[in-house]
Amino acid sequence: MKKMTARMPSPDCMETAAHLSASARPPASIAMRSIAGRQTLRSKRCRRVGAVASRVLVVKLSSLGDLFHALPAVHCLKTGLQATVDWVVHPAYQELVACFADVDRVIPLARDVWSGALMGDVRALRAEPYDLIVDLQGILKSALASRLARGSQRIGPSFHREGSQLFYQTIAGPRNKDRHAVEENLDVVRHLGLPVLPPVFPVEFPMQLVGEPEPRVALIPFSRWPSKNWPVSSFVQTGRDLQEHANASIFLIGGAAEAAACEGMAKEFKGCIMNLAGKLSLPQLGGVLQAMNLVIANDSGPMHMAASLGTSVLAVFGPTDKKRTGPYGDRHRVAAGNLRCQPCFAKRCRFQDGSCMRAVTPKCVTTIALEMLHAN
Repeated sequence: MKKMTARMPSPDCMETAAHLSASARPPASIAMRSIAGRQTLRSKRCRRVGAVASRVLVVKLSSLGDLFHALPAVHCLKTGLQATVDWVVHPAYQELVACFADVDRVIPLARDVWSGALMGDVRALRAEPYDLIVDLQGILKSALASRLARGSQRIGPSFHREGSQLFYQTIAGPRNKDRHAVEENLDVVRHLGLPVLPPVFPVEFPMQLVGEPEPRVALIPFSRWPSKNWPVSSFVQTGRDLQEHANASIFLIGGAAEAAACEGMAKEFKGCIMNLAGKLSLPQLGGVLQAMNLVIANDSGPMHMAASLGTSVLAVFGPTDKKRTGPYGDRHRVAAGNLRCQPCFAKRCRFQDGSCMRAVTPKCVTTIALEMLHAN
């Protein structure tokens, strides 16, 4: 009986607009900037509004969605301090961060502390002195990287953990988890007394030629947590419904580990279907997502990438909090169940059945998707 009383599903999914601060709405399209022609300014301490820091080091090691959530804060630092910005990241994301328009140099840091490449990475980390070091990861490894770097100021995030706060000189803002991750990252901008600009996500991805006719709909059926995955059968049914009612071209997106599963899904479609799982680098994925009219996804890194690019996103949520990690922007929408156990933040459903994700029906998602396609 305990299991039954813990969950009270609604008859169908709840649908909401994605969370966004009314005072800071990003533009519908991606902000594009030129990387060339950046000028290094003279070094000063960045302790007050209007001060200039010639060199800023950002430490944000991973993961895919978190990197995009940091971009508005990095843009404010770049603009407000008139600084060059270097970024420390895990090697898996090095090629991606090189596409961030506000970043002048990418410094890879090996994920494995016992890796033979680590000492070389540390030498690169210490090659230049910095006026300001900003850790936007808030874990022990990122704090150690911040401490190893040569800098006069080290600032950590309000969401620090693992004892990382011991390595910072100051913490940016009080801990407040009842807001979007983008807003959390902006705490460091407020702490420095810099202007908090309307959030933008300056990224330059190589254009991908997509010949399939519009509307183009990307389905991203997998995430890192099993509990966040909407049933594959629901993705297939929604995609087939969009082919029938909107004549949509369907694109399946996933990593190499999901390629076989996506190939099986592709066989369930009769119309235009492209399986791109395991075939794209992260910059190529960004170019493909830019060419989409709509992305339907779980709470995942590619979902946040698409939202940051200004592509309309319909996200299916269950165990995680849409207020905190929903697609950021007012053109996106979220479909979610309505169970008492939500959000549980568990990687695996404690009831073993993923009820919160199954509570979101293909009919619900298809209805919202058609509305979004017609609005676009």
